[in-house]
Amino acid sequence: MRIHVGCEMTYDFVQDTPLVTMLNVHASRFSDLERPDTLLTVPAVPLEGYRDTFGNWCNRLVAPAGRFTLKTDTVVRDHGNRDLPHTSARQEEVRSLPVETLLYLLGSRYCETDRLSQTAWDLFGAMAPGWARVQAICDYVHDHIAFGYEHSRPTRTALEAFEERRGVCRDYAHLAIAFCRCLNIPARYCTGYVSDIGLPLPHAPGDFAAWMEVFLGGHWHTFDPRNNSPRIGRILIAYGRDAADVPLTLTFGPNTLVGFRVTTEEALPLTA
Repeated sequence: MRIHVGCEMTYDFVQDTPLVTMLNVHASRFSDLERPDTLLTVPAVPLEGYRDTFGNWCNRLVAPAGRFTLKTDTVVRDHGNRDLPHTSARQEEVRSLPVETLLYLLGSRYCETDRLSQTAWDLFGAMAPGWARVQAICDYVHDHIAFGYEHSRPTRTALEAFEERRGVCRDYAHLAIAFCRCLNIPARYCTGYVSDIGLPLPHAPGDFAAWMEVFLGGHWHTFDPRNNSPRIGRILIAYGRDAADVPLTLTFGPNTLVGFRVTTEEALPLTA
């Protein structure tokens, strides 16, 4: 399957403003790209690329005052299968976890493990460790939070999402991640593209999505508490401890976002 992905984001800046962007497909999918998803800007400005602490690809630039647009566009070759469950994946004891996963057991900006620990153990502590426990967390979070773009708030934490019972995909991910970490399960925040391929029409307007990866049985596995169903065409951009580590754009000055478009759709097959 060929999946067309990309974005276009337009800002008004009142002055020259430094930016860091995280809009390119993750390195784990580079070999699947039919063409590089090079970041383009209008007007054109110099870009400085680098990898962050987690290995995500970032671009550093300075936007001039006035109207400014960021664009990416590519086609990703994908197996076309839905997310696959691995129901036999077991939870490992903390003493046996690889050292690189230990960071994802700690509390972070949006995932207050210290304040949610007792709740997590009350809700899920009696369950057998492993895949079923993580799926139970996703089921609970999916049912507990009411989705709505009107509920979006960039400062909402996992605890606030639990108490307010509303939010957007990042809030679902933060709460599920926090519950997992409270139960000694490494969990990390992911952002990227999730398509509506295979779902009934009409499809909602395109947007970036957030989900989580959980370390079970020696591997990272995908869980999506917002959609809570297998999807086709999940394409990672970046991962970190929570949303604070993977902002799609980080602007260092006042601005107004005046245009936003995200594309995630099946592309036509190549003709001979």
